[in-house]
Amino acid sequence: MIQVNTHEVKARLSYFLTKVEKDHEKIEICRKGKPVALLVPLEPPPDPLKQHAKLMAVKIHEDPITPLDEDDWPDDLK
Repeated sequence: MIQVNTHEVKARLSYFLTKVEKDHEKIEICRKGKPVALLVPLEPPPDPLKQHAKLMAVKIHEDPITPLDEDDWPDDLK
């Protein structure tokens, strides 16, 4: 973990962001020698197109967009 003061972070922010992004380094930002913040790399967001394993097991045997016949509707919804 790199420890830097606020003045140095303001002067070299791009450098420290690169260290966090590329080297996965944690940057502890101090004010008057006391830690006040931690700059850490973010986890990559999950892939929205990748399906959950349990969802992959779900099988739909009928077309869900096919309209229901009049007889298929429940009596309280007719």
